Order: sequence, then C-alpha cells, then structure tokens
Amino acid sequence: MNKKLVAALSGGAALVLALTGCGGDGDDGDKKVESWAEKVCGDMQPQLKKIRDANAAIQGAADEPDSKKLQQTDSQAFQQISDAYRALGKSVKDAGAPPVDDGEKAQTEALKDLNARSRAYEDLKTAVDKLDTKDKSKFAKGLNGIAEELNKLGKNSDDAFKRLQEGEVGEAMAKQKGCQRPSGGAPAPSLDANAPAGASS
Repeated sequence: MNKKLVAALSGGAALVLALTGCGGDGDDGDKKVESWAEKVCGDMQPQLKKIRDANAAIQGAADEPDSKKLQQTDSQAFQQISDAYRALGKSVKDAGAPPVDDGEKAQTEALKDLNARSRAYEDLKTAVDKLDTKDKSKFAKGLNGIAEELNKLGKNSDDAFKRLQEGEVGEAMAKQKGCQRPSGGAPAPSLDANAPAGASS
C-alpha cells in the first residue's frame, strides 16, 4: 500500500546543497561569507540525516500489510521531515543575511521556502493521521491522495534556496563539511525530502 508514497519520494526533483566551485582570495569579504556559510552548514547534516532516515522509513514500509503500523510509520516520517525543514529554516534565519548583494532578499525567500515545506509535510502528517485504517480500501485510496500531494510538493520550485547558494555564498558553502558531498562518490545530500533516497519500490 505504501508503494505509491515511495514512488512519489523517488520522483521528486533534488534540491542539492553541495556545490562545486573554488574559494575566494581570502579578503575580508570572503571571510565574512565563509563565516556565514559555516553557521548555516554546521547545522545542516543532522537535519539532512533526519530527512534521509524518514525517507528510508517510508520506503521500508512499502510492503507493510498492517494499515495501523503503516499509518504510524508515515505519520512519524512526515513529522520528522517537517521538523527538519523547520530547523533548517531556523539555521538560515539565525545566520542572518549572507554578506553579498541582495543577500537579505535571498535569505528571506529561502526562509519562506523552507518554512512552507515544513508546513506542507505537517499537513501530510495530519492527512495520514485522519485516514481510516479499519477499511483497507479507503485507507489505500487515502494514501493515493497523499502520494499525489507528495508529487506536487516534489515539483515545487526550489529556486529560492538555489539563489541563496549562488556565487560567493555557494563557493563558501561548498567548502564547509556540513554542505559537502559525502566521500566515496555517493550522491550529494539533498534538502528535498522527495529526492531519490536509494531503493525504490
């Protein structure tokens, strides 16, 4: 019953944190940007792990026959993803605007996007909690509706956060361990809970 949710998770566009690029020449401006990136990236890995773990939980329940257990798994996963996005938004807010041209605007838009995603996953949790687990047909139909919402969420533009990672800021973030690609050629961490998280259905 959970396979449509797994498919929705696997089908979304990735919002990738790690960027390629070289550092600056070390002047005061670059140091300020790097200090900002350090603040933001320092908090990201734990939240990205929460998102990946929640994805894995949903995928692991793809063949779960017990509707109640499936409901609990999906509900907890959506809450975990919502909390992670909220925490990421707090990190961006607490770091302040990046010290670059239009930095305040970029921060405001990224914060708005992260908080909107948090609310969206909170809404998905609420929707899952309301499903009737006693009627498998109704429950399956309800899950299909949630999968459709998840697909829509995955197609939402991630331009706001990408803009925050452009130019000097992106280069500075790419140098921070918390925003770097994992070693061993693994995919870069993604901020998007709908990004591919490994196995599919």
